[in-house]
Amino acid sequence: MQVDDFIRNFRQAFGDYELPVAVWYAEEPATEVTKTRGCFFQYLKPAREGKMVSFGPDAVACPGGKLYCGFAGMAPFIPGFVSEKERYKETPEMVTRFIAGLELQDQSQKFLHFASLGAIDRFEGIEGLIFFATPDVLTGLLSWVFFDNMAEDAVSVPFGSGCSSMVSQMVAENRRNGHRVFLGLFDPSVRPHVEANVLGLAIPLSRLQQMHPRFGDSCLSGAHAWNRVKERIEQHGIQA
Repeated sequence: MQVDDFIRNFRQAFGDYELPVAVWYAEEPATEVTKTRGCFFQYLKPAREGKMVSFGPDAVACPGGKLYCGFAGMAPFIPGFVSEKERYKETPEMVTRFIAGLELQDQSQKFLHFASLGAIDRFEGIEGLIFFATPDVLTGLLSWVFFDNMAEDAVSVPFGSGCSSMVSQMVAENRRNGHRVFLGLFDPSVRPHVEANVLGLAIPLSRLQQMHPRFGDSCLSGAHAWNRVKERIEQHGIQA
């Protein structure tokens, strides 16, 4: 699977809509490390616009972000905070069980990189792609996901923060060579940092490698109904 081929197919299906963002870990930063305050999704705009963003273990300020990126273990206050302060889960024990099931890996000696697909030259080494998608774009992406996959969990909508659904879940799925993709950015805490009509779809590399060869057979390759949706995407793009 070549980056140029993937972009060519993406452009055929979605026109000039923004390219997805590649996610990967590495031993060294790929660019100047970005230091954050609050949710790091607010710092991803350069990556969405064609550049690259690097985060390190000491640069992510949010304790949840540190946890879900694998930079640190669970701070003792997190279960109570998520349940009793944010009121996202009924009990702290439910939060603890959720985190235990994420299969978080120790990335404390690495850097986490986000870059527009157009800013990288190969897929090797990435964990997957995050698509920041409007409902029309999601329609196309999910049509592609479902085309060759009969599994009931082909698309998973897990509970969790933006970073847990878009990073933690995708990384764990890719490492197990899984087939699930993850629909997310439903967390109220991350919503102010993305457009009102945009959600996230995280597709691990393990699944992308299965999907890419089948693009030409799917509806995205010139089917009448899809072409009508594509016209609307090209007219409206992302509305703030």
